[in-house]
Amino acid sequence: MATRAAKSAPRSYDQYCAVARGLDVIGDRWTLLLVRDLLLGPKRYKDLLSGLPGIGTNLLAGRLRELEGTGLIERTVLPPPAGSTVYQLTEAGQALEPAVVALGRWGARFLGQPRKTDVMVPRAYFVAMRGVFDAQAAAGITETYEVRIADLVFEVRLAGGRLTTSERRPSNPDSVLTMDVDTLNALMFRQIKPSAAIAKGRVKIEKGDHKALERLVRIVAFHSRLSSAT
Repeated sequence: MATRAAKSAPRSYDQYCAVARGLDVIGDRWTLLLVRDLLLGPKRYKDLLSGLPGIGTNLLAGRLRELEGTGLIERTVLPPPAGSTVYQLTEAGQALEPAVVALGRWGARFLGQPRKTDVMVPRAYFVAMRGVFDAQAAAGITETYEVRIADLVFEVRLAGGRLTTSERRPSNPDSVLTMDVDTLNALMFRQIKPSAAIAKGRVKIEKGDHKALERLVRIVAFHSRLSSAT
């Protein structure tokens, strides 16, 4: 009986250290990626599952239970007409944003070229934008973008020298841009110029001027290239 209880006990580093205690809570595989996606707003279970290829239903359910138990996420019901049950970050979960953004900045040095097994996950880019945001380039710009990637819709808002990104449809965007995730990747890594992406039909502008994409890329693109722009 004692063996069984020991196996079900939560894993811990058993160190009186803030780093160790934090890792007791968020150190398991997939946990920070769930937090990353929830930083963009509430998600249904099926949205989280489809956005994290390879996680598996049992593992996702287990991670969500653990995060609820530690008070990082909570379940709520969206108001009508949606009425769906969603998971959202609590105040403690939202407080992880600086750590997630900093980890992304640090991890960027290990990216290199995409591997054959790598999946480009749209949500990851909209969290990454917060880490590479160029406040100087955004000075004086007040603009809201609706960015459509496959069946996902994101809001990128610039105002007062600040950037916010969310997964939702803006009420009155200044620009509406449609592209695939490969094009978004190429733009953010400066592998293709905005004007070329539009000319080649890789980006469709359904509202707003063609310079809108140029402004957005200038503000949220990574600071180094993985290959030369075309």
